[in-house]
Amino acid sequence: QVQLVESGGGLVQAGGSLRLSCTASGRTFSIYLGWFRQAPGKEREFVGGIRWSSGSASYADSVKGRFAISRDNVKDTMYLQMDALEPEDTAVYYCAAKYDIFSVPSTSYPYWGQGTQVTVSS
Repeated sequence: QVQLVESGGGLVQAGGSLRLSCTASGRTFSIYLGWFRQAPGKEREFVGGIRWSSGSASYADSVKGRFAISRDNVKDTMYLQMDALEPEDTAVYYCAAKYDIFSVPSTSYPYWGQGTQVTVSS
């Protein structure tokens, strides 16, 4: 099992930046960590993710070129650097974990953090 704790959300103006953190504990070997977000009235959507062992990251088209995912193996922490934020990025952001195979659907991730609110004002 793995436990996840997010931090770093907040309020920012459009065009600004935020960095979210997700600290993992437990069994992190062969893990894939993902970032998801959910806006009011919308389904939870995949933002991006990273394979813990290799550091290889994937992104949704909506955030490519603006968001970057990285991880620090020493701190057992994954980061989501969000630049050029838009009001449409406003959502609760979650980190999630699964073992072995990369996948996009949120239902395939059994482990979730508590979420952190990101609000982008226009």
